[in-house]
Amino acid sequence: MKLSEIIKGINILQPVTIDPEVTSICFDSRKAEAGSCFVAQEGTKVNGHNFIDATIESGAVAIVCQRMPNKIKDGVAYVLVENSDYALGIIANNFYGHPSSQLILVGITGTNGKTTTVTLLHRMFREHGYHTGLISTIVNKIDETEIPATHTTPDALALNSLLRQMVDAGCQYAFMEVSSHSIVQNRIAGLTFAGGIFSNITHDHLDFHKTMANYIAAKKMFFDNLPAKAFALTNLDDRNGMVMVQNCKANIQTYSLVKMADFRCKIIEDTFQGLQLEINGQEVWTRLVGRFNAYNLTAIYAAAVLCGIDSAESLRLLSTLGAAEGRFQYVSGKGITAIVDYAHTPDALENVISTINDIRQPSQMLYTVAGCGGDRDTSKRPEMAKIACNMSDRLILTSDNPRTEDPEKILDDMEAGLTDEQKCQVVRITDRRQAIRTAVLMARSGDIILVAGKGHEKYQDINGVKHHFDDVEELEALLK
Repeated sequence: MKLSEIIKGINILQPVTIDPEVTSICFDSRKAEAGSCFVAQEGTKVNGHNFIDATIESGAVAIVCQRMPNKIKDGVAYVLVENSDYALGIIANNFYGHPSSQLILVGITGTNGKTTTVTLLHRMFREHGYHTGLISTIVNKIDETEIPATHTTPDALALNSLLRQMVDAGCQYAFMEVSSHSIVQNRIAGLTFAGGIFSNITHDHLDFHKTMANYIAAKKMFFDNLPAKAFALTNLDDRNGMVMVQNCKANIQTYSLVKMADFRCKIIEDTFQGLQLEINGQEVWTRLVGRFNAYNLTAIYAAAVLCGIDSAESLRLLSTLGAAEGRFQYVSGKGITAIVDYAHTPDALENVISTINDIRQPSQMLYTVAGCGGDRDTSKRPEMAKIACNMSDRLILTSDNPRTEDPEKILDDMEAGLTDEQKCQVVRITDRRQAIRTAVLMARSGDIILVAGKGHEKYQDINGVKHHFDDVEELEALLK
């Protein structure tokens, strides 16, 4: 493809004098080869501009950059742009033939509920007979073919490549999680969304965004850029629900469990077996549990209807759906019910424990095993410990992907949210396997164990090494 085709739609700051044939795109200098177009990004740790000469030596014929190098090489096209991250999104979209515009692509953003919503939408549309793609924290899918996920939202090149594969496989729909990081970093630049869903905003990612105002603004950018022909479905019960769609050009639709909305849900019954809901006057029984899942299911139903599935058929399909992996996932044995959940934010943890407390009997004890990830937002650590301690009968603090931090220091940060009396009652066991084992030994028949924080993850990240670890596996071995 000619360079002029690849850079179409980008604001170029000075004329490009030559138009070479480009055979590949890269933003990692180590992947440069003959015929490459290298996009030099500023980066948070490594600046791609420092490797421009190295990519030219490897055969790169075009350089996209935010500042021109000191030495200009003959026969190389230099494209000066204001923002290389944004340019990469447009370039990837052009290079792969605008795949998102050939799909009905629906994105969801928010703190909690993203994975459940996209996973179940994918299942619903597959069940309805459509070829469907999925881009999620857990896994990426083309129909039922799995492609491992490394980020909530892939980089722009990987994302457009994946969407291209979906189009080539005959997919008509695609559902994807849209993280706040990906919005700010322009990973979704150039994509054409047919719809956007907002779930909620609670405390998370402040290590990256620094303030809640920045975090909210990042989410809002997604809706600001939706086209007029798309739909924008927002949670009316979240205080930022309508903030998201201010100045939004798309068709604004709302859902709620409390207020009058386009899609209104009422919880009739909530048990460990499932939810009985009334959505827009029609009753439906679902296999998911908890008020937070009532919101997820309402958003799923609304998105299905907005994408063209008949309302009665949408309700029927809703009743067949089970939970996403690691989201309120059950493991039982010895009379004990264990629940594995990805809850890793204060709000998510409170939602899960509230759901358990609403359902369990007075005689059932709740043992919560929880930790916080290393090298991430430290301000949520004391808050999460306080929530877990106040809402559980016993709390065991443990390790959860410490990464490069000392696990004991992370537990110290969590304990800072507890009173001296609470600290005496809380158990600290850094080894996650031993923490889960201790909870099982403490529990009696009829009791409930919540293991929170890792959900679907199959590893413990310790000093840059991922060691195999699966909460579900551990519980199954202990409870069989």
